[in-house]
Amino acid sequence: MKGSTYRRCSCRDPKTGKELGTSCPKRNSRNHCTYSVRQELPPREDGSRRSFARGGYSSLKAAQADLDHVRALLGLAEADDPEGNELIAAMLAQVSSEKAPLPEVEETRRRLRVGQDLISRLTVGEWLDQWLAGKRIRKSGVSRYETDIRVHLKPQIGHHRLDRLRVSHLSDMFTAIADANSELLEQNAQRRAAIDELAMVPWKGRDHRARRKAMKAAIDAMPPFRRVTGPATRLHIKATLRASLNDAISQQILTFNPAAHVELDPVRKPKALVWTNERVAKWQQTGEKPSPVMVWTPEQTGAFLDFVAEDRLYAMWHLIAFRGLRRGEACGQPWSETNLDTHSLTVSSQLVQDGWEVETSEPKTDSGFRVIALDDDTVSVLKRHREQQDAEREEWGSAWVETGLLFTQEDGSWLHPGKVTDLFERLVAASGLPPIRLHDLRHGAATLMLAAGVDVKVVSDTLGHSDTRITRDIYQSVFPQVAKDAAEATAKLVPLQRKAEAEEAARKAAKKAKQAKKAQAEAKKKSGDKAKRKKPKK
Repeated sequence: MKGSTYRRCSCRDPKTGKELGTSCPKRNSRNHCTYSVRQELPPREDGSRRSFARGGYSSLKAAQADLDHVRALLGLAEADDPEGNELIAAMLAQVSSEKAPLPEVEETRRRLRVGQDLISRLTVGEWLDQWLAGKRIRKSGVSRYETDIRVHLKPQIGHHRLDRLRVSHLSDMFTAIADANSELLEQNAQRRAAIDELAMVPWKGRDHRARRKAMKAAIDAMPPFRRVTGPATRLHIKATLRASLNDAISQQILTFNPAAHVELDPVRKPKALVWTNERVAKWQQTGEKPSPVMVWTPEQTGAFLDFVAEDRLYAMWHLIAFRGLRRGEACGQPWSETNLDTHSLTVSSQLVQDGWEVETSEPKTDSGFRVIALDDDTVSVLKRHREQQDAEREEWGSAWVETGLLFTQEDGSWLHPGKVTDLFERLVAASGLPPIRLHDLRHGAATLMLAAGVDVKVVSDTLGHSDTRITRDIYQSVFPQVAKDAAEATAKLVPLQRKAEAEEAARKAAKKAKQAKKAQAEAKKKSGDKAKRKKPKK
């Protein structure tokens, strides 16, 4: 197909406004005219002509280089590949019309081979919106993705072209988040200091009132308290971006996922600690919890269950404490999946919160679908609970809401998971026991099973974990007496010479002491007998 370079003068006649072209008196002057290129492209499907045209080159060499570039792109498709020729022709026509840079030959070859769009100007922000709109997961998951995208990803890297996103861009993003955290901490500290200072100013007195007013105005002008983006949130941001870019790769939009190669500081999950007497004493003095995740001892768990024995949701607290159901699983457990005759229940649904709204959902993972064995006492508790629910159903009559769930409100409607948590916290506070979260009852159930010698695989299956490593990592905290017994049993397995000698010496000393005590007793007895014989007769 025809193609050429040519000189062009853009000077115009001041009277007519038309280009002078070859009649320009300065045409032959050096550096007066610019160079242009034109290359015929394959015609459109309707037979109409189209071409690539571009001007403004300062030299013939530059114009010829671009013409060669265009011809190299046209040569990427085989002569017997009408679809490929059409794609390249359409691309070049668009590039010419938009005066965009010519795409690289090798990159275009790769895109043509894998069926990608030959001109990709999709930004990261546009792709994230497109990706999120296509997600078919529960609302709470979409909301979490949406927050990561809206608050962090789009403001930081949304303007970058998707195919030009690099690891360095992501490193810069997380550095910016860390810098923002530092600023937030400083602002929060300043606001807290100002509030504390305000609390020290007396209320009475004209000068004091004026000072308080000025300080309140200064506090109002400060930025509000804001949460920093913690390590766990940063990992979730990375996971959101990585998942979206993996989908871009599966759709052949990308070939490389930079989110898979950016490194962040590891997040250490808090370990479950048991409320020992020492920790309880310190909590009573300072009001501070040793760890965000605290577990009651068996005695403390028993004390709580005794305290709430008359609560209408006692069966729920009992089931979570002994069988480790999650809050949403307990709230969403149906009677149809609870078989008291076979002492088992099947976890197949849950109630989840999206904001303050509640919806029913399947378990989050395949391992969440599970069958849980019930002990005799738990079965008895659930039978009494069913009788109580039947009585409530009869009392409410036609106003009863038939949800078919184990645990409901008084009228049979859904329990709100958030309100269940609030109720649990009030009951714990009223009991006088050291504080734990509702989810910590689940931790306690796991620890009880492990302390009772239940195999970790059984514990993992009961809790609905996908891997026993999760169980070992989070729940492997044991009670003090169990730990002491384990330590003693371990120590007895190792034969130590000095230990054996010490034990032998102690044994001989004990034997010698016993013999001496026996000899002393015999001597005392003989002395008594002799005294009796010498006693005079009356």
